Amino acid sequence: MDAAPMAPSNPLANWERLGDSFYRKVPIYDAIFDEDLELDNYILAGAPYGGALALHRDESKPMRFRDAHTARSSIDIYSCSGKPINQINWEHGAVRGLGWSDKEELLVITEDGTVRRYFGLHGDFTTFSLGNGAEEYGVRACRFWTSGFVALLSNNQLIAVSGYEEPRPKLLAPCPEGEVSSWSLIPPSYTLSRSVEVLLAVDKTIYMVDPTEAEDKVLQNGPFKHASVSPTGRFVALFTAEGKVWVVSSDFQSKYSEYDPESRVTPRSVEWCGDDAVIISWEDEIHLIGPNGVAARYYYDGTVHVVPEFDGVRLITNDTCEFLHKVSDVTQEIFRLGSTSPASVLLDCIDLLEKKSPKADENIQRIRASLPEAVDACVKAAGHEFDTYWQKRLLKAASFGKSVLDLYNSDEFVEMTEKLRVLTAVRDFQIGLPISYEEYMRLTPERLIDRLINRHEYLLAIRISEYLQVAADRIYVHWASQKVKVSTVDDEAVCKLIVQRLEGKPGISFELIAQAAYDEGRSHLATALLNHEPRAGKQVPLLLSMEEDEIALDKAIESGDDDLVNFVLLHLKAKLPLSSFFRMINTRPMASALVETNARVDDTELLKDLYYQDDRPIDGSNVLLAEALDKTDLMRKTETVNLATRLLADSKDPTVVLQQKLLTEASQLLKIQDGLDKDLADRTEFLGLSLNETVYRLIRSGYGKRAHKLQGEFKMPDKTYWWLRLRALVAKRDWGELEELARAKKSPIGWEPFYNEILGAGNTKLASLFVPKCTNLAAADKVDMWVKCGMVVKAGEEAFRAKDVNTLELLRARASGPAASEIERMINQLRPRK
Repeated sequence: MDAAPMAPSNPLANWERLGDSFYRKVPIYDAIFDEDLELDNYILAGAPYGGALALHRDESKPMRFRDAHTARSSIDIYSCSGKPINQINWEHGAVRGLGWSDKEELLVITEDGTVRRYFGLHGDFTTFSLGNGAEEYGVRACRFWTSGFVALLSNNQLIAVSGYEEPRPKLLAPCPEGEVSSWSLIPPSYTLSRSVEVLLAVDKTIYMVDPTEAEDKVLQNGPFKHASVSPTGRFVALFTAEGKVWVVSSDFQSKYSEYDPESRVTPRSVEWCGDDAVIISWEDEIHLIGPNGVAARYYYDGTVHVVPEFDGVRLITNDTCEFLHKVSDVTQEIFRLGSTSPASVLLDCIDLLEKKSPKADENIQRIRASLPEAVDACVKAAGHEFDTYWQKRLLKAASFGKSVLDLYNSDEFVEMTEKLRVLTAVRDFQIGLPISYEEYMRLTPERLIDRLINRHEYLLAIRISEYLQVAADRIYVHWASQKVKVSTVDDEAVCKLIVQRLEGKPGISFELIAQAAYDEGRSHLATALLNHEPRAGKQVPLLLSMEEDEIALDKAIESGDDDLVNFVLLHLKAKLPLSSFFRMINTRPMASALVETNARVDDTELLKDLYYQDDRPIDGSNVLLAEALDKTDLMRKTETVNLATRLLADSKDPTVVLQQKLLTEASQLLKIQDGLDKDLADRTEFLGLSLNETVYRLIRSGYGKRAHKLQGEFKMPDKTYWWLRLRALVAKRDWGELEELARAKKSPIGWEPFYNEILGAGNTKLASLFVPKCTNLAAADKVDMWVKCGMVVKAGEEAFRAKDVNTLELLRARASGPAASEIERMINQLRPRK
């Protein structure tokens, strides 16, 4: 296998004029396939952007002989330079569709509607079924676009798949019956409906089929043996029944050209070369048809396969890989015969400089006014050249031109130099990616690097990443994942090698490498690799999928991320028996605390089981008591309280014994409250109240004796009972009962609360009865109490007994009438006589 020969000294040698434009056929590689590989017997599909070639034996053609190679059906993947990449042994039925996505994923569709999507070029695949009757009627053929395809069934029904990540095969509108002689499609990005549209040649006409209808375009020159849509969806090339090629608009309203190939043999294919020319091909002959029916003809010694690209076509034979495309405007401007453009003059200056001719300076001065444009043209033209000789000449001319200019932005020059270095590297026959400049601009450097990764060209991918300052982490990860798959040494050695190679590399995801190891059945290696993953969020999910549950929980706890720990706990709770789950969290306080916190809100049953497992009877009984408080039915309340009591039955802990006693009393109280609800005429609801609330409500409702009985039964402290009684009587405004209490000799809570509560209720007269009973208060406090009751004279008497003249004088200022006289009398009695 040899690289393409050096370009001839005359760059116009391979140009063909078609109307106002020029086309050229650039040789890329030669001697690409073995001589015994007869391309005539193969179906060939090429990936876009100079991608890989897939070859499958055409089962419709007889084989001359059968040997070990030809007897075994396979799909062979090659680079464009003929370098074998992979061989897929095929034993899955007749192939009815072979195509590529723009991500260089191989799509293989069988007759029964099974679709295999191969990614990575090395045999990994996913599969799905077309359904919709494909298995019943069988797939007849398929047409592809960059991100989807359409399958034609034997009953003329069309099934569209518009994406491969989550494929959803959908039926298009019902199609007419009849023999389909040819068909093509318009990709969704070029249709008004944003859905794929199919051109179906049936009998003498063509139908436009979309998801809603099949529209008859009412043509009369069929059957059309070929129909091909241009890359932008604007034009359609048709091969008519008379053997002519028509170019019409995609809405079939305008006809632009007609060409007669003067051949009775129907061509193998009709394809587009860019958006301006059509290629028709036979076994060993192709015609390039330009506007107005002008054509150029090319002849070959053997079968030629045409692989369309958006800016040209690749021509594949046993011997050569060529790129046929339209010559760019800047290239024509520089190289066409007799050109006097500034860029052409600038390129000529390089020859003069090498000859040390003074005319070089004269020419530069002559085009100085247009020199910036000339430099730009040379830079752009360099991008469109495949041969390094002319790339260097054009860039040298641009460099010379910009050196003469005082001010020139060199960014485009530098960028073009970088791009050409990348393109030259990937076009090398050892790599076999003959991508054009326009294709590279569409593909992007990142996706080009992905293609190198898929070919296992790791060193070149890393060098290009470093050169273009693109992140290289995915390259290292892919290399490591591949090393895991193919390595035969022990796990420790593989792990050590990978860690050493990747040490210090930013952005490396050991989780992806560990996943590859686990997929290969090397669980120990996967676990070892995960120890080097710094992000716990990446470690934990994979550890769980590997059933390394305890390690996953420990890693989550180490991260300190509550959400991550909760994620693991939810997984473990759903997976493990409850006893095993509790055993796992019991030795991990953080996990146990999170389970308890979450269970308080969402799962009280789990909380009760947790407390039982941890031997925490008080906590467990509290949960049951809270449940009891929420229940409205007495029987259920009582049952729940009794259950809470039984939890504490066997404990000798004084705290637990007290808790048990309180629960027993709570159960007893519930029974009493139920009796009260049934007995009392006003149907006041007592069930569920606390003891204090029950006593308060009884007193306020006029059932003081029942309240007093409850006090005795539950040994309620006198202070508590008197406070409840006081507030209940004040609330019901039972002043008579309160006045009776005022006659008592002493109160467990003192008499000041009586004064404050009654005064707060607005009964100053009754409140005043309790002032003399507050014997433990200072005179000043009592004075204040009398004043609040509106009894200034009584306040004065209190101050008089304390011999507090100052207070009396303040009271005199507030008093009026007889009260003021009485206060004055008290003051005079206390003042010394003169």
